[in-house]
Amino acid sequence: MNIALTSLHYIYLIFIFIIIVAMIKKKDISLICILGIFLLGLVGTGSLYHSTMGVFNSFVYATKELMPTIFIISIIVAMSNVLIESGINEEIVSPFKGIIKNYWIAYWVIGIVMMVLSWFFWPSPAVALIGALFLPIAKKAGLPAIGVAISMNLFGHGIALSGDYIIQAAPKLTADAAGIPVSSVVNASIPLVITMGLVTTITAFYLLKKDIKSGKISTEYTIEEENAEEKASLATLSKNFKRILALIILALFMIDIFVMYTAKLQGGDATALIGGTAIFILSLISIITYKNEALEKITNNLVKGLQFGFKIFGVVIPIAAFFYLGDSAFTEIYGKILPANSTGIVNDLGVCLANAVPLNSIIASSTLTLVGAITGLDGSGFSGISLAGSVAKLFSTAIGGGVATLTALGQISAIWVGGGTIIPWAVIPVAAICGVDPFELAKKNIKPVLIGLIATTIVAMFII
Repeated sequence: MNIALTSLHYIYLIFIFIIIVAMIKKKDISLICILGIFLLGLVGTGSLYHSTMGVFNSFVYATKELMPTIFIISIIVAMSNVLIESGINEEIVSPFKGIIKNYWIAYWVIGIVMMVLSWFFWPSPAVALIGALFLPIAKKAGLPAIGVAISMNLFGHGIALSGDYIIQAAPKLTADAAGIPVSSVVNASIPLVITMGLVTTITAFYLLKKDIKSGKISTEYTIEEENAEEKASLATLSKNFKRILALIILALFMIDIFVMYTAKLQGGDATALIGGTAIFILSLISIITYKNEALEKITNNLVKGLQFGFKIFGVVIPIAAFFYLGDSAFTEIYGKILPANSTGIVNDLGVCLANAVPLNSIIASSTLTLVGAITGLDGSGFSGISLAGSVAKLFSTAIGGGVATLTALGQISAIWVGGGTIIPWAVIPVAAICGVDPFELAKKNIKPVLIGLIATTIVAMFII
């Protein structure tokens, strides 16, 4: 099928290149996206006020699409605050105190626990939930603070966030940009996430073990704040009661997983189930913990959670608004002004690329990894994954398939680089909890992550 490209297609393509260059230079791209939306509207409609309205309407469209994701993260953060204040979070991870006997057990146990909690709570709340408790335990076992940070970082901000199988915020963004179901991205990402996770964490542990044996990293443990580690949580709950509540919370989430599996819930339905459970837990624990102040505290924690959610996704909205215009959002916002046989700007570019460039799985996979890594340079990991989805859609059209795998590959690359494992300002939460230099942590992560990305890209070449 031949499609005549219009000035709208070229403008969209030019702005994609501008966005990539800006990301390489570590510049914010929100204004670029706003100008792109405005210019597309101005050229498409020929009306100054319609194009001005289009900027606002595109923001509304993007926010409407992202709202379930923003809400689920906000609610989980609100619930996490209550668990921390009540001390229940300590009971959730306390069984692992007797398991961690040496530094290699500490590395893998902390990582796996971080990964599991990050699937449910997202990495930032999970860091707050387990960091303060596991750090002294790990130090006693011989794992230095930098080792704890590496483990939490790679398993949480790397494996858990790049797959995001429970909350599904990342696959939602990339799937929307690629125009495919969320379940397709989730399924396609499984072998890639496993490859990336195994290669990266094993490589990091090997290098860490090498540094410990050579004496480059000190494993000395000083008892300075051991007693101070016990936070002044609300002392209204007994230890046994907190343990019972911790078991109830874990049981509720296990039931959620069972229901999702048996009822085949994915995407928005899975998010809604987790979100509803989190609201129930937030309310229940608040009533038990705060008693007469429960009503006010529930509202306060919800507000704090929403502030966190919008702070994280505030930068994503204008960027997502631009990339949504590459698909069906353009017609919804500006009307039917694309050519009659057009199936969306990105699809049209993909068809033309297929006719002009002999792409193959090797070039496509390598390019998506590079694009994902570039979009992660802003330190967010999420702000540019819509671009990865759009490019994946374009390339899959050109090579005749593999859109889900390419989308998942771009998502994984973007989040591993920008979601909190390499870019120094993205690793700050973990570095702060563990008391290490964020630049040192990023430096330790670079080699394992690069090796992992190369291995994962090669696997993707064979899957497409």
